Amino acid sequence: MGVLQWFVDLGASVMLPIIIFIFALVLGAKPGKAFRSGITVGIGFIGLNLVIDLLTNSLGPASQSMVENFGFQLNTIDVGWPAAAAISYGTALGSLTIPIGIVVNIILLTFGLTRTLNVDIWNYWHCAFTGSLVYALTGDFALGLFTITVHLLFIFFLGDIIARHVEKFYGYKNITFPHGGSAPSFLVALPFNWLFDRIPGFNKLKANPASIQKRMGIFGDSTVMGVFIGIVIGILAGYHVSEVMQLSIQTGAVMLLMPKMVALLMEGLSPVSEAAGDFVKKRFSGRDLYIGMDSALSVGHPAVLSASLIIVPITLFLAVLLPGNTVLPFGDLATIPFLICLMVPVFRGNIVRTVIAGSFYIAIGLYIASWAAPLITDAAIAANFDMGSNSSISALVDGAVWTTFIFVWLPKVISWFGIGLFGLLILFGLVYVNKIKPKKEVEM
Repeated sequence: MGVLQWFVDLGASVMLPIIIFIFALVLGAKPGKAFRSGITVGIGFIGLNLVIDLLTNSLGPASQSMVENFGFQLNTIDVGWPAAAAISYGTALGSLTIPIGIVVNIILLTFGLTRTLNVDIWNYWHCAFTGSLVYALTGDFALGLFTITVHLLFIFFLGDIIARHVEKFYGYKNITFPHGGSAPSFLVALPFNWLFDRIPGFNKLKANPASIQKRMGIFGDSTVMGVFIGIVIGILAGYHVSEVMQLSIQTGAVMLLMPKMVALLMEGLSPVSEAAGDFVKKRFSGRDLYIGMDSALSVGHPAVLSASLIIVPITLFLAVLLPGNTVLPFGDLATIPFLICLMVPVFRGNIVRTVIAGSFYIAIGLYIASWAAPLITDAAIAANFDMGSNSSISALVDGAVWTTFIFVWLPKVISWFGIGLFGLLILFGLVYVNKIKPKKEVEM
């Protein structure tokens, strides 16, 4: 247990290269190629984190100034995903999530119940998060572990169904994102897209980055859009002219640099993806294998970044305007791209659709984060997390994801039966997607 916790504490930027190197070797890649692949992925991940830190360090103070400028008063602070991950893995229950996740993945692959080989085991913390909340609510350690297991099944199911959308929109062949904070929004986007397609006039509106740039010229360029969005946020924050200019260049830099860091990550992953394809052809004839990766690979897309920057001020105003919300968005404002990145493929890159659906998603999420705040606070205390002067904490990304409500509400209302029933539904979904549906397609 101590060795595992030490490995987890290394963080994703160190864990991921080691895992990529081992998986590449297992899949048949040459040692030199596997080593370089792991190192490149690690460097790309660090570069991506540097850009995200730039966004956090520029948007964070701007958001705080906006809060002070408009006199917002909310008593639960959004501590952000790094704190939520630390809380999740900081308990005995949470630390068991990674070995459980690896075992579940192997079992599902062995019986052909998933096509997702997940190397992004660091992000199993999303499942540890719900399990820890259930334990804080019920005091039942076994029920917490069961919740973690069912949540793991769910993210493998999501990984299987979103893979073709990831390839079609982002162009990543044999890659999927079984990410607990990002993948659930895919299911929310589907009914929204159905509705948008049936609104006369609106269904003809083309608002992807390419069409916007064609219509607006240089002002439609994603980097230039980032600069102008930074100006608007700076003005709303009450910044001086020099501060507005600095913020605008910083947001423009994020729009330009993020895709380049993602490209570096993909350069490192390409040999692994090729080795996985060869491995499957040799040993699992007729089956496709998807490499499960962090959805960070998608947040550099111009449509994701543009929509996210627009949603940031909307989120702050929603937090104040929505009656009953107690959460002040702060730590996770720069992580909004992860919330909406799997909505964007459903909307085919349409920024307007993404902003509307994303804003609704976050509005509901603020209520979930407010509802979960006492449990998140209790889990933080159990993990000996330093909350500073805050008496109540929550997290916008995982606290606001609808799966958090489902996985915690079911044990609260109908205990083991609720989670068990949900688990059976997910198992049926895995069977249908990986067994029944392929047979139907072959017969047709």
